[in-house]
Amino acid sequence: MTTEATGVREPTRASSGRRASSTTDTSSGAAAVDGRAEGPAVPIARSLEAILMVADEPQSLVSLAAAVGAPTAAVRQAVEGLVADFDGSDGGTRRGFELREVGGGWRFYVRPEFDPVVRDFVLTQNPSRLSQAALETLAVIAYKQPITRSSIAQIRAVNVDSVVRTLLGRGLITESSTDSETGAITYETTELLLTHLGINSLDELPLISPLLSDGQEGFDDVA
Repeated sequence: MTTEATGVREPTRASSGRRASSTTDTSSGAAAVDGRAEGPAVPIARSLEAILMVADEPQSLVSLAAAVGAPTAAVRQAVEGLVADFDGSDGGTRRGFELREVGGGWRFYVRPEFDPVVRDFVLTQNPSRLSQAALETLAVIAYKQPITRSSIAQIRAVNVDSVVRTLLGRGLITESSTDSETGAITYETTELLLTHLGINSLDELPLISPLLSDGQEGFDDVA
């Protein structure tokens, strides 16, 4: 009763406990790691889950570690735990989304089996989409980058000025450099395209050769 009334010893033990947890517990407390918050420590995994829920772009382990104030190794362990959790690896419920490493970072994605229902919902809510001409131009740039606008036009046999402006506006391509001989601007795809495609690098694009005609049945005449 004397200790509780005076309140001398208990606060001393509590503050000591907080110091111990901030230096030894790297798997459960993000807010207490660098002393930025008072009160109960928030588990790193829950903090990461909240950040990734609102992130528009894949987040690297380094940026996530900086955001929660925790060591990169602890963040990596927490991310791996989230992946297993969402996959239902420990007998839990397998979620309709997954935490996937893409473009050098981590981001939530809809699982492939739910793509049709989500696609229908998105198209209903936001019918705006790239035209066939834009998709074809984007494919040319993806496989031939860096490439100039005139080279794209030669491949597609049409004027591509407006389409290139559209792709630039959407953030799917960017100006990369200038051609050493002609001085023309060259274009290349951005990380945003990788994000939309759900891949880490352009090396994961499907091979285009199997899609090309071998000429055995002749080629269409080109006017």
